[in-house]
Amino acid sequence: MHPDRAADPRFDLAHRVILAAGDLAARYFADLTQLRLETKAEGQDVVTQADRAVEALIRGQLMQAFPEDGFLGEEQGLHPGQNGYLWVVDPIDGTSLFVAGLNDWCISIALMRDGVPELGLVLQPATGELFTARAGQGAFLNGQPISVNHAARIDRGLTGMGANFRIPLAGITGFLAALMQAGGMFIRTGSGALMLTHVACGRLCAYYEGHINAWDCMASLCILREAGGWHCDFPGPEGLLAGGRILAAPPHLRAALEDLVAQAGG
Repeated sequence: MHPDRAADPRFDLAHRVILAAGDLAARYFADLTQLRLETKAEGQDVVTQADRAVEALIRGQLMQAFPEDGFLGEEQGLHPGQNGYLWVVDPIDGTSLFVAGLNDWCISIALMRDGVPELGLVLQPATGELFTARAGQGAFLNGQPISVNHAARIDRGLTGMGANFRIPLAGITGFLAALMQAGGMFIRTGSGALMLTHVACGRLCAYYEGHINAWDCMASLCILREAGGWHCDFPGPEGLLAGGRILAAPPHLRAALEDLVAQAGG
């Protein structure tokens, strides 16, 4: 049996749930004029009823099937479990893109057991691309195996980058300057989850973000590792709820990426 389809009750449920969540999000996306937009801590951090409805759907179905599991969602926060399992969910990663009518947003579902990621699923409803992975069983895009680009070069590829107001501006501009001085070029789509999956399948050569939340990246990090990629320790010393810095690349680009970040003072 194809390893992406081997029996696993939690993976099988998550697969069904993320497709249902994608359908729900797509219905909201088809009529953006009906969305009510709210801001969080700062003006660029936004939330809509679509985010809340999609997370409620995911949480409801997962918790109904596995009531002793924990759940960490961007909108509803942490609900500790009783058995070591923790679902980590971003109902819409890239909400600013979503409300602007742009396609680079996704739904992200990860499962951790005793602090270690066991599975990850990332769905981009606008393109129909579904990235999946389970620990020790490889990574897949729509059922086909994927791998990082082991021939990638910083000076010949695209490096994804995240930017937000949780880190000093100098850290962002410093990294961009170091990258471009090294002959590289950057891309920022607004979804860390998607850009990390693009490293996993070889579209991007690397990814850097000075601070990212766990729900934005945990599923993608599982996918990246199963695709043969490397990433720095995550989360940071303050723990899962605090998030932390992320660097991700094929293993042979680790030193080059770390050097760029060091030049930027990161």
